Amino acid sequence: MSTEKLAVLNPVGYPPKITAKQLAPRLDSLDGKTVYLVDPRFDDSGLFLRQLQSWFADNMPSVKTKFIEMNNVYTKDDPVTWEKIKADGDAAIVGVGH
Repeated sequence: MSTEKLAVLNPVGYPPKITAKQLAPRLDSLDGKTVYLVDPRFDDSGLFLRQLQSWFADNMPSVKTKFIEMNNVYTKDDPVTWEKIKADGDAAIVGVGH
């Protein structure tokens, strides 16, 4: 039996402080609306959103979808993309894959 001591670290870590934001108001309907499908560059999110775009085309053809990639990775804010969506779209879905 060994008497050697080991030092261990707690892998849980500490979550960052966040500031909650109010959710956007819901639309009454998506008919005739433009919905942006935002790829935040998270693992396979683009694949998922392309499938979602296909679903909208097959099941809700009155909804116009626009696929867009964020200008940076999902951990960084992207005001340019958000402003484009506000100016051009009615709603957005930010997707994550897995």
